[in-house]
Amino acid sequence: MKYVPYYRVSTASQGKSGLGLAAQQTIVQRFLKPGDELLPEFIEIESGKKADRPQLMAAIVLAKQHKARLLIAKLDRLSRNVSFIFSLRNAEVDFLACDIPDANTLTVGIMAVLAQHERELIGQRTKAALAAKKAQGFQLGTPNITPAITQQGLAVRQHNARTHPANVQATELIRLYRNEGLTYAAIAERLNQLGYTTRRGQAFQPMSVYRLDPNR
Repeated sequence: MKYVPYYRVSTASQGKSGLGLAAQQTIVQRFLKPGDELLPEFIEIESGKKADRPQLMAAIVLAKQHKARLLIAKLDRLSRNVSFIFSLRNAEVDFLACDIPDANTLTVGIMAVLAQHERELIGQRTKAALAAKKAQGFQLGTPNITPAITQQGLAVRQHNARTHPANVQATELIRLYRNEGLTYAAIAERLNQLGYTTRRGQAFQPMSVYRLDPNR
């Protein structure tokens, strides 16, 4: 059997340190049987709630080309998002989770529905709690904005831009491309061709590449 391994880590720190990734790779290696063929692996740094995953899409394309199965170490590494599970089903890609090999798109879809329903309930409870606080006279929000707070907010946003999961892999590619002598414009074009976007879902521009350049 041919397999295309797909690994996902949900935070930038996990992606940099390999925390969680090595464990997933070990699970996959232990799962393989004599005669199985492991095709190139794909690693994604993304939240399980997000459906926009270029590495997973690339893994699906490769699996379909080689008539292989998508192999996931743990079922929760795939997704808990209902629409994402259904889109995977519509792509007609067979997948297998090492921890629950009997799972299929139907059972995963049911689990995703339950998980999404729980998230919605949490959101409703949070809104109700905030409304109750407001009714009791508590002032919500941050009305006293000083220049110092504004500057601090800017620093936080810049930090978030560098550490956001959508930018971590792109930052590493930028570092490699800059070492090869590519301009920011050329790097932006390559990132867009590979399907990468900024943390706001926008196409890369030379300036956005410049901001993420770790060597500047």
